[in-house]
Amino acid sequence: MTAPQFPPRLDGSGRRDRLMSTLVAVGAAYRRLAEVSGRRRPPVREVDRRLPLVIDAVRAEAVGVVSLRLVRPDSAPLPAWRPGAHIDLMLPSGEVRQYSLCGSPSDLSHYRIAVRRIGSASAEVHALTAGTRVTVRGPRNAFPFVAAPAYHFVAGGIGITPILPMVRRAEASGADWRLVYTGRDRDSMPFLDELPAERVRIRPDTEFGIPASGAELLEEMPAGASVYCCGPVPMITGVRVDLARAGAAAVYFERFSPPPIVDGEPFRVVLRRSGRTLDVPADRSTLDVVREVLPDVPYSCRQGFCGTCEVAAEDGGRVRICVDRGPAVLEL
Repeated sequence: MTAPQFPPRLDGSGRRDRLMSTLVAVGAAYRRLAEVSGRRRPPVREVDRRLPLVIDAVRAEAVGVVSLRLVRPDSAPLPAWRPGAHIDLMLPSGEVRQYSLCGSPSDLSHYRIAVRRIGSASAEVHALTAGTRVTVRGPRNAFPFVAAPAYHFVAGGIGITPILPMVRRAEASGADWRLVYTGRDRDSMPFLDELPAERVRIRPDTEFGIPASGAELLEEMPAGASVYCCGPVPMITGVRVDLARAGAAAVYFERFSPPPIVDGEPFRVVLRRSGRTLDVPADRSTLDVVREVLPDVPYSCRQGFCGTCEVAAEDGGRVRICVDRGPAVLEL
């Protein structure tokens, strides 16, 4: 009688060797497939997000404020956007400025922005006329409007621009909402005629004085509301300080300008690809200094929200060069 035959048993070392051989074979096959796939794949091309537009109309909206209506040269529909979105306007001088879209997201025949005249870039915008061709990038949204059962909006002056489409969306959704709109005086406050009479408190300083605190701007806030605030830094700071006592569900805000650098220290960054070493002063951002030598480095909100200026670092991390401070080796 012949004894049954069994395959030889492998000890631990044999099993490991067989497993390693299998892994090596799988890896080699994967590399061959990747090489074939890579040869067949078309080259990756950079997406050109610039959008050539024409100024269709310029309109005075308040003292020192004009709105621009922007359309495609061929009148085709524009890319969709949501309340809170902005575009980068590339000016003839080479300056790039961000402006909130303040029209209707449901009407893609045109974009509308409004600009208060403050500084050289805004003066250049005010000098633009109907028929002028401009280039924009976007839209992008660093101030997203999130669905909620109730809202409390606080707008200061030109800060009404991103808030205006939010108010319309809140009204259309049937949500409970309130708006407090502040400014120096009524003549300087744009779009007053587009706001509904109900649920809106118009509060010019000439009639009520400068707000004493953020709590004053949070009066009559619906219970558990999400707060959206856009305007000068002191106004936003006051609202944020007093939010804890107001019982808000969430807060979203957008500044007119980058946050100030407080108690900064000078540091040095190395741009690996371009072979430059840059000293960043205590009162400036890395983005400001980098753009002096690499003016095409992209940016948008300058407040650390949108991620446009995020750059890879040599250590494998990511640096938002508009707000992150400290020595680094950047892949630029």
